[in-house]
Amino acid sequence: MKKTRFLAVLLVLCGLGLAYFDFASESKHFAILDKVNISPKASLQKFSLKLGLDLQGGTHLVYKANTSKLVGTGATEVNTSMNSLRDVIERRVNLFGVAEPLVQVEQSSAFTEGGQQQRLIVELPGVTDVQKAVAMIGATPILEFKVERPKAEMDAITKAKEDYQKLALEAQKNGTKVDQSKINPLALEDVYASTELTGQFLKKSSLDLSQFGEPKVALEFNAQGKDLFAKITKENVGKTVAIYLDGSPISAPRVNEEIDSGNAVISGSFTVDEAKTLVGRLNSGALPVSIELLSTQSVGSSLGGEAYSSILLAGLYGFLIVALFMLLWYRFPGLIATISLSIYAAIMIAIFKTLPVTMTAAGIAGFILTIGMAVDANILIFARMKEELAKGRGIHDAILEGFARAWTSIRDSNLSTIISAVILFWFGTSMIKGFALVLGIGVLVSMFTALTVTRTLLLAIGVDGDSKFTKFLFGSGAKN
Repeated sequence: MKKTRFLAVLLVLCGLGLAYFDFASESKHFAILDKVNISPKASLQKFSLKLGLDLQGGTHLVYKANTSKLVGTGATEVNTSMNSLRDVIERRVNLFGVAEPLVQVEQSSAFTEGGQQQRLIVELPGVTDVQKAVAMIGATPILEFKVERPKAEMDAITKAKEDYQKLALEAQKNGTKVDQSKINPLALEDVYASTELTGQFLKKSSLDLSQFGEPKVALEFNAQGKDLFAKITKENVGKTVAIYLDGSPISAPRVNEEIDSGNAVISGSFTVDEAKTLVGRLNSGALPVSIELLSTQSVGSSLGGEAYSSILLAGLYGFLIVALFMLLWYRFPGLIATISLSIYAAIMIAIFKTLPVTMTAAGIAGFILTIGMAVDANILIFARMKEELAKGRGIHDAILEGFARAWTSIRDSNLSTIISAVILFWFGTSMIKGFALVLGIGVLVSMFTALTVTRTLLLAIGVDGDSKFTKFLFGSGAKN
């Protein structure tokens, strides 16, 4: 009994800890924090719930990728090209400073009009101007080759960047912002200087393997690029030449000798996948496959905010009504089930934050649905308990037998739901996948809370009397 009670206390404390984590990392969405004296923690803000466009506003774009020229080379080539396409589009979006964009590849169902298609889904939170979003995706990426600055300049820039990092760390420690007047302008400079050689002179790049099986990336320039590259390599033997794509460095190979053939090789400690990714990035001056805009959808921030508030309110009311029903109908076991349900909610929200799961209206609907399913498991258990009590068993034995008899029904019903969730996730669109993921996780967690948390809390009470009051507490409905 001591071990059971210790475990029960531990489960409740873990539930309280998770609830604190859920609130403290989500202060911007819960005004109640001011009333319960839970102050937001800066270190936990990275675990804030990630909301979909339907809840925060933004633009949703769907593109169809033309992979007809790749079909003959097999599914691997199609997947590689689509991943490269996603990589290119994601960098283009990031260049515009969009917070937490979502770019994902999706294969439509074979039963859709036009047959099975490779699609690219782009979600841009906070960007409600559809034309701006489309222009952002369609912008041409910038591929640049840069060289090291003179040593004195590089040392000065490096020193300025180190000083800036110290200022940033100190400001973060003190909870303040960096004093702009103390920042050396050199901290914003690049240690590499631009050259005339850009992606417009790159003919193509490809993946090769050395005689020892090590992957390397081959570059081929056109005639003008050949001359520019020869000049750059001649002047920078023994130094590095950095390759930038959309303003970000993707490689900085060292020049061993002048290269005047118009062909170059980037070698290093690559894996094959890393080399493939680099090739895709280098070739992204033109997209790996052509894309066609299928649909656009813009959601205003006020509409998204209203939807989020309404869903949260509906979830809260639903939880309270279910808790009230359990308390009135199942009395003391109902109270235990309500505590277990609260722990379930805390676990689920913590999982959403740490995975993280992007919450949409469909996802929250799935979460609310699983709350009802979690209660359903408790109802099956309590019904079995009541049957055992009616046979004259003691409360302790009735609890054990009730859980044992209810297990098969709970297992079978939840297993069928998990199978449905897997099918929906495998074949569904992005919105359906969000619902299916939340539903699947919810079913697994609800089984844990119903069969472990509820059982442990009931057994920890240690009630096994035969008085009228005890029978009333463990009775149900209008009668004992």
